[in-house]
Amino acid sequence: MQLGPDLEALRERADAALARVLPDGDQPPLELHRAMRYAVLGGGKRLRPLLVYASGSAFGTPLETLDAAAVAVEMIHAYSLVHDDLPAMDDDALRRGRPTCHIAFGEAMAILAGDALQALAFERLAHDDALPVQPARRLEMLCTLALACGSQGMAGGQAFDLAAVGGSLDATELERMHVYKTGALIRASVRLGAIAAGCTDPLRLEALDRYGHAIGLAFQIRDDLLDIEAATDQLGKTAGKDAAARKPTYPTVIGLDASRRELARLIDLALEALAPLGGDTARLRELALFAAGRSY
Repeated sequence: MQLGPDLEALRERADAALARVLPDGDQPPLELHRAMRYAVLGGGKRLRPLLVYASGSAFGTPLETLDAAAVAVEMIHAYSLVHDDLPAMDDDALRRGRPTCHIAFGEAMAILAGDALQALAFERLAHDDALPVQPARRLEMLCTLALACGSQGMAGGQAFDLAAVGGSLDATELERMHVYKTGALIRASVRLGAIAAGCTDPLRLEALDRYGHAIGLAFQIRDDLLDIEAATDQLGKTAGKDAAARKPTYPTVIGLDASRRELARLIDLALEALAPLGGDTARLRELALFAAGRSY
């Protein structure tokens, strides 16, 4: 499944916004800034900024109000990929069809690029003038993003992932790992769009969190299936890497057929979660279906 024209236009918007806020590659320190741009602007699905746009626009919020959160979550995602690809982590040489950042720029510069992208994400969210929210709401957005990055989010998930290599996990442990590693930033993306839109209704925010939780896990299951079923040139990263690294995945823990059934169940849950929202949820619905049906 490919993105439709509306979401493809939003993906292009996210790309343009990212290109504007990243440091110029001709501005010193040259190598660091070039590594940052390389890591962020080399393609990608842009699922997380799309979720920001889809969530915020469901409440009628102008897209320019959502740009800061959209670029912030994508820079956090890009930094996490740069660090995940390092030899001390997942040790991968290919990302988005190109050499990974540490292959192109060296390990030290890749580490610095990831660090700088994380800092820039928070700086943009803190100071973007096009985000017209009260200081308390801006602080809530900053806290939402920070929680998604730390030991109860991506970093914690990566720690679980590293500890699981070569071992075994049951289905509950596997879900916990991915709720942290993949799901936390996806849930944060959905919530950030709603906060930027001024949503304070706890029932709507809880419904969006259920939606984000479901598609975060669905996205990961689809990723695990693609690692088995797709080729390297289709994925833009090394196919079969999880099996080679002896990593627990949904297919290895619960089996292929059960993984497909769980993927379908999660998408049903995501779509059901949208019912209490009202407004235009077409973009959120399409992104849920994309998460389950993508081929890359």
